[in-house]
Amino acid sequence: MRKVLGAVVALGLWGCGGQGGGEPEQAAAVRGAEELEWVAEAGAVTGRYGTGAEEVRFSSRQVEAGVYRLEVRFNGLSLTGLMDAENGVSALDGFAEESGQDTQMLEGDREVLAGLYAALNAELPAGDAAGLEAKYLRRAVGLWAQHPTTVELQRTVMGEQGRGYTMLCSYAKCNGKYTGSCGGVYNWYSYAKHDCNKGGFDNAYNQQIAQLGDHYSCSGDEYYLSGSTWVCGEPDHWYRPKVMGNCFGRCGGGCGGDTQYTLDATNHDGCVRNGHMLASGYCDDQFVSASDDELFAPDCY
Repeated sequence: MRKVLGAVVALGLWGCGGQGGGEPEQAAAVRGAEELEWVAEAGAVTGRYGTGAEEVRFSSRQVEAGVYRLEVRFNGLSLTGLMDAENGVSALDGFAEESGQDTQMLEGDREVLAGLYAALNAELPAGDAAGLEAKYLRRAVGLWAQHPTTVELQRTVMGEQGRGYTMLCSYAKCNGKYTGSCGGVYNWYSYAKHDCNKGGFDNAYNQQIAQLGDHYSCSGDEYYLSGSTWVCGEPDHWYRPKVMGNCFGRCGGGCGGDTQYTLDATNHDGCVRNGHMLASGYCDDQFVSASDDELFAPDCY
């Protein structure tokens, strides 16, 4: 669920990421025990995010045309990424800073990263307006915030439209709009599918008929149709229930700063919102399949 921080300064500076020179731009936002600070200059964005007991240091730098070096460090964990946005290739890694040994993403780590992701979403403009360094940092943080414990942090992610990811932008509309009420005019997508201990992709109880898009939300869950009534919650392996809300099918947690709606992201949503937790091992394959979507798929709007 998003945590919204109060903005202290205007954020028009992000639209100039990676362009021009001059003095670095700085900004900060504070609310309670949380604090987000950043510095944006030509080709780079650096900053910190504090949650009281935890402090996260992050950076994203363009190291050559279309290639970005990402670093996120906190609590002895170092997450790195080298993203070649032009060719849709990324090398991701995570390790213990003290020993340099491989490590795992644990629940507490995901909670910290989810807070950073929410803060970046709240304070950065949407899409490319954030500047490319900031946009790819936000996308990588969103991916790490969902990273299951049982998936290795060191891996290569490759994305190519039509092969690595399939866009579902048209299904994110209802009543002719990407956002707002559907007004009873839906654009159902059949089906959000996953495989698990209940069966395979072809099992109707592992499928949901979803209205994609940013149209409704309810207490961290979606709405599902029970008889003729819409109910807030998550049906657990029902027979092809109709579901909608909380940006179903969108890459990243919640309704973030990017607007990518893809097939693999829809299937990942269909797993974690169908009787499984975010980091459930049953959803590992859907998470891995959706990784390139989150990093490289274009925005729908």
